[in-house]
Amino acid sequence: MTIEKNYSLLKYNTFGFDVKAKYFAEVLSEDELKQLILAKEFYDIPKLILGGGSNVLFTKDFDGLVIKMSIGGISVVKNCIDSVLLEAGAGVQWHNLVLFSLEQNLSGIENLSLIPGTAGAAPIQNIGAYGVEFKDAFYSLRAMDIKTGSISEFDRESCNFGYRSSIFKHEFKNRYIITSVTLSLNKQTQINAAYGSIKTELEKRGIFQPTAKDISKVICDIRTSKLPDISIFGNAGSFFKNPVIPDKQFAELKARYPDIVAFKSGDTNMKLAAGWLIEQSGWKGKRHGNVASYEHQALVLVNTGNASPNEVIELAGLIKASVYEKFGVHIEEEVNII
Repeated sequence: MTIEKNYSLLKYNTFGFDVKAKYFAEVLSEDELKQLILAKEFYDIPKLILGGGSNVLFTKDFDGLVIKMSIGGISVVKNCIDSVLLEAGAGVQWHNLVLFSLEQNLSGIENLSLIPGTAGAAPIQNIGAYGVEFKDAFYSLRAMDIKTGSISEFDRESCNFGYRSSIFKHEFKNRYIITSVTLSLNKQTQINAAYGSIKTELEKRGIFQPTAKDISKVICDIRTSKLPDISIFGNAGSFFKNPVIPDKQFAELKARYPDIVAFKSGDTNMKLAAGWLIEQSGWKGKRHGNVASYEHQALVLVNTGNASPNEVIELAGLIKASVYEKFGVHIEEEVNII
């Protein structure tokens, strides 16, 4: 394990900002991670854990230690009658884990295909797409206490999952480092094709009894058509969360905007499509300096070239203000701003 000083994070954040870390290290095992966080020279300085850097916006250099989690490996830890427990190291690319599950003819995370980032970052944000969330397939995880180096195991209940949130994003932020996740995946295909345009796209292709691989392929194609290539436009995927509002407020909005896009969220709430709100507020494809709301998906803010982090912050603020002025709805950032 090598400790780098004044290290550029350009290739470790998908927005493409050339900020620097005072110290940087890449860890390949729990033992390396423990050795690093308990080292005297790093014990009391700020630490930042990076997975794929796909859900982060750096606004300045990081005056501390950046730890790149590269713990790999995918393995079957238990083979049950109807399901399989699959463990993945925190550094495994999320989509590679999805592909592995499909190769094993397992279902449960195919709707989360092509989401950027790593397996270790997935529970923090409780990633989700097309009617499925990470927590739906979650079984347990291992996490290291950042002060003591001790390992604890967390089950679903103790993770306190919510919409794009978990205990690791709030109460346990900067306290634990996730080192592996275990998922419970189904041997019998259980399809969720009701969300968004999945069902329509399947029918277009003449697929009426889809497999998990069919669902994954359709979602990959949809995402590719809507989302920018990070090698061309730096971005962090969906910049904003879909806001959740009470049924009563939704009914009032529905009366004013019959075409509003929304989905049921629990017994008394509705989840609004933030992309639709932003587009209706006039921001889709609109530039602000060197940053823009992407022309094919308003939810994504892109670095059109030579943008500064402040330009991203400014555009996000303008969009939030416009959405609130038009709809009376607050939208929040999904991206972690550092």
